[in-house]
Amino acid sequence: MRARVVKTTGDRYWVLDESGQMHEVHTKGRLRMQGIRSTSPVVVGDWVQVRDGLITEIEDRNNYIVRRASNLSKYSHILAANVDQVFLLVTLAWPETALEFVDRFLVTAEAYRVPVVLLFNKTDLYTPELEERYRQMTALYTPLGYPCLRMSLYSGEGVEEIRGRLQGKVTLLSGNSGVGKSTLMNALDPRLSARTGEVSEVHGKGMHTTTFSQMYPVAGGYVIDTPGIKGFGVVDLEPADVAHCFPEMFRLADQCKFHNCTHTHEAGCAVTAAWQRGEIADSRYDSYVSILADMDQSKYR
Repeated sequence: MRARVVKTTGDRYWVLDESGQMHEVHTKGRLRMQGIRSTSPVVVGDWVQVRDGLITEIEDRNNYIVRRASNLSKYSHILAANVDQVFLLVTLAWPETALEFVDRFLVTAEAYRVPVVLLFNKTDLYTPELEERYRQMTALYTPLGYPCLRMSLYSGEGVEEIRGRLQGKVTLLSGNSGVGKSTLMNALDPRLSARTGEVSEVHGKGMHTTTFSQMYPVAGGYVIDTPGIKGFGVVDLEPADVAHCFPEMFRLADQCKFHNCTHTHEAGCAVTAAWQRGEIADSRYDSYVSILADMDQSKYR
């Protein structure tokens, strides 16, 4: 039986077969012995083969979004597989989403050519300073191919546009803890009754309310809700490939004097020249250098 994984909780999985029936299944033992350096060999979004209540085969993935595992730096944590797009929730305060977190997420999505939409939530709370910050971020990311949408789950701003973008697609919903993923799910479909949590007043960070990834039918498509992420470690990339995942750098790379240019110190580097002229944002270049420095470390987990 061919089916799609729609929920995972530890060693148990729920799959939806092609006739629309749900089944609770487990993995066959040898799936865990295939050398997959991941916290789980089966993830939400996977197409699998099931026999007698056991997953016997994982079909090849079209793409996936992966980060370094929280406590096991040599392992990866795949958030979801076979997705059509990602909605990354961003908050400029309560809590503040770091630019480097956004850039690291975008790099991973670029590696598998997964389109990303940036959803700026809590716009009803924007001060004039935050409005200017939003304008700056829109001016930064929109030209790079990342649509930026305003969203307020208090006023309802942006919800209908988001609902329209979900139709006919499998969408991964991700972001830091406390940015409003579960609240957005409730706004899109109140029947889901996703749990919501308060942001810690002491630390300004969200508390996890979603503990396992799950796929829901929403607005004529499917949305994969994921647990909140505190940090995002890039994995499955070679250092030479990182610049390819920064569109503004990739466009200039073939103009560098050396074909193996790292865009950090070499003479005749078109990327660093553009950065020095202000054509590449400091925050983006800083994220690039940070990712290179982090490739063999466990700083971000």
